[in-house]
Amino acid sequence: MNKRIIPLIMCGGAGTRLWPASREVHPKQFLPLFGVRSTFQDTLIRVSDAALFERPVIITNNAYRFMVLEQLAEIGLEADVLLEPMRRDSGPAIAAGAAFAQTRDKDAIILALAADHVVRDTAAFVAACREGLNAAQAGHIVTFGVQPERPATEYGYISPGDVISGQVRAVAKFVEKPDAETAAGYVKSGYLWNSGNFMFRAAVLLDEYRKVDAGSVETVADSVAKAGSDLGFIKLDTDTFAAAKSISIDYAVMEKTSRTAVVPVACGWSDVGSWHAVWELSDKDGQGNAARGAAVFEDSRNCNVTTDRALVALEGVDDLVVVATQDAVLVSRQKDANGLKRLVATLKNVAPQVTEDHIKVHRPWGSYQSVDNGERHQVKRIIVKPGGRLSLQKHHHRSEHWIVVRGAARVTVNELVKTVHENESIYIPIGAVHRLENPGKIQLELIEVQTGSYFGEDDIIRIEDDYQRT
Repeated sequence: MNKRIIPLIMCGGAGTRLWPASREVHPKQFLPLFGVRSTFQDTLIRVSDAALFERPVIITNNAYRFMVLEQLAEIGLEADVLLEPMRRDSGPAIAAGAAFAQTRDKDAIILALAADHVVRDTAAFVAACREGLNAAQAGHIVTFGVQPERPATEYGYISPGDVISGQVRAVAKFVEKPDAETAAGYVKSGYLWNSGNFMFRAAVLLDEYRKVDAGSVETVADSVAKAGSDLGFIKLDTDTFAAAKSISIDYAVMEKTSRTAVVPVACGWSDVGSWHAVWELSDKDGQGNAARGAAVFEDSRNCNVTTDRALVALEGVDDLVVVATQDAVLVSRQKDANGLKRLVATLKNVAPQVTEDHIKVHRPWGSYQSVDNGERHQVKRIIVKPGGRLSLQKHHHRSEHWIVVRGAARVTVNELVKTVHENESIYIPIGAVHRLENPGKIQLELIEVQTGSYFGEDDIIRIEDDYQRT
């Protein structure tokens, strides 16, 4: 009987190729780009059949940990969540996942998946996993080679070699992203897209990694052995993990090992690496236009619009991407993904805030959104989840006035504890120790008016905090 597979979901990347929707603190894997669920959630559902897959392991970072828990809860799944102290690329991340999986099962079989990929044919993907399982158990590091739908220049390719068993082939060679002419030749010669997803025995992957960089493997293993528990998360040890060399799994293992194998699969796969890729995967009108949000097209073709709130109207244009968020608007040519990469690099110098955060900022207790601000005031809309509460805190430079517009708030101001209902308000003076809680079963929504001389987040002096941010 075959072993069940432990899915290892990697979701620590920033995903700025889909700016301005995707940003450093809320990247593309957590966005609902193609329906109501995020690609992270779809990835988890894809590997949720208990007959084949075990409880997943998720590796992410401190900034995304509560988004991970929230999105797991929304789809009714549970997982072990590992927290990287810092980014070290996919090599150390996968090594940490493999070392942790061995604490559950020393003979663990792992399926390492990126959280931001799309698979339109789940049945074909699962069938490929079953096809590759025997090869993985036999000691091969199995990658999934996608049957090309076009001569893509944005993917690396795999040249399949001799048959190992069934549909599983040896890997003759990996090749980097080609130009258009070379890509056409690869497709004609039967090459496969390199999906960057792998299946392997944990022990085999770690042994092959040690041959290249034994020091990094040992420091990562130490970071797992010394990991602590933090609000139910597994927090890898900082000092030991930091000593690992930052490197991708491709360079660390896949391009050097003799144990690689490939399973060809046609499953409607995409790494959603550009707005053009989003357009390709989206429903379109008769003129090839795709829209998420309110959009009107007149004499326009092959355009892609994503908008949070404002109506976007296009007239007399072709092959454009327009992405409108509440604080930024992108207008770009459809196929120039490198141009967007250059633009985001420029923005990081001239306007870094718009690459890092949205106006709506997610917190473990809910979210807040800036509505208006001036030299001596700032207005925010605050949402607190049922049962959620902010830290017990104070400010040195601002006072706050809270007006409840939905639900009921339990408010602490120094020694006073008071319930504030809809259409009621309360004032928090400068220096007062205060806390906001939602004791109800519906979302608490309020408007916060701040007045003072400084409104930075570093003026929050936390005294107690449920999320250990003091």
